[in-house]
Amino acid sequence: MSEQAGPILDGLGITLDLGDGDLVASAMIVAKVVRADGQVTLLIEDSEGMTWLDQYGLIAAASDLIRSPSFERDDDD
Repeated sequence: MSEQAGPILDGLGITLDLGDGDLVASAMIVAKVVRADGQVTLLIEDSEGMTWLDQYGLIAAASDLIRSPSFERDDDD
């Protein structure tokens, strides 16, 4: 069954810090999902028109950003 990601992400408290005039050009969601039988799996969904190369680039850039010592996490407050 396929569900819209918006309400799910809203329920998880996910927001984007966008400035005036900022435009989200593409997006990719990586989600840890616990199935009804208790099995844990990983889902990856992306916006329309995104190629595997775009996916790889976003994941690589996000990985570099998260590993950066200057990266501010929400739980660092």
